[in-house]
Amino acid sequence: MQSNAASIHASVAEDFAAVNRTILDQLASRIPLVETIGQYIIESGGKRLRPLLVLLAARALGYSRDESVPGDKHIILATLIEFMHTSTLLHDDVVDESSRRRGKATANDTWGNAPSVLVGDFLYSRSFQMMVEVGSMRIMQVLSGATCIIAEGEVQQLTNIGNADIEESDYFDTIQGKTAMLFEAASHSGAILAGADAEQEQALQLYGRYLGLAFQLIDDLLDYQGDAETMGKNVGDDLAEGKPTLPLIHAMRTGSPEQAALIRQAITDGGLERLDEVLAIVRETGALEYTQQRAEEMASLARAQLEILAPSPYRDSMEALTRVAVERDV
Repeated sequence: MQSNAASIHASVAEDFAAVNRTILDQLASRIPLVETIGQYIIESGGKRLRPLLVLLAARALGYSRDESVPGDKHIILATLIEFMHTSTLLHDDVVDESSRRRGKATANDTWGNAPSVLVGDFLYSRSFQMMVEVGSMRIMQVLSGATCIIAEGEVQQLTNIGNADIEESDYFDTIQGKTAMLFEAASHSGAILAGADAEQEQALQLYGRYLGLAFQLIDDLLDYQGDAETMGKNVGDDLAEGKPTLPLIHAMRTGSPEQAALIRQAITDGGLERLDEVLAIVRETGALEYTQQRAEEMASLARAQLEILAPSPYRDSMEALTRVAVERDV
């Protein structure tokens, strides 16, 4: 995956470097702890896919950077999208009581819950300051709407904890809000910035949506087949938190009554006491293969949206992203 990721970034390498510089500049605060925690989470090894989507979508539709304008708008837009994402990570780790992310201690584990929540608030606020700088009411409408949907998705996931009666449609509704929405907002806003027509705008919006769904499906699959060292988090974290993700939903639907009952109880109770038994059932029922299949369906739908774009290195990178999404192991 690393070589693929490198080639995907290559088409917007200069823009991406500018985004990284702008991230550090925009983290500036008169409160040292804000900068310390912000830099810690920003520099902790994330893929920065969402800002990458902004750059690729804008460039694929012909957006030209004006070298005479410092901090060009697509750089600012990509940066604020990363700030929005990072703020949700800080808040999520507090809600989930997580101690590891990307192989490192989480900010809340290091500094405590209160500083993590407040720095997350700072990053959200900074992102809205930067939206004003972009100067597009249409983009502000898309992104402000996205923040509401993301928050609703997180609340929906929280209310699903320990609920073994969740249907597959409920699961997709949840991950559309909590994960896919920001992917969608990234590619959608990049298209708007580039002056896309209505058809192009919708295609790029849907591209981000389906790509985000594919990524979350693989994340949920890896929780039942990855390893902690590779993933940077603990295997079985979702089960420990009582999250009814697609591998468990499918296993309950297709397994024997005894298998379904065991998984239902594991979801209801949370914890990892029955992890080995759950892993065995997930494998026996083909739940991992089914989840992989659904992820590949989403990736295929994302690729189909790119047909509206003229051939370019940016379009190639966007297509490659749909393959990386479903072939990765982290």
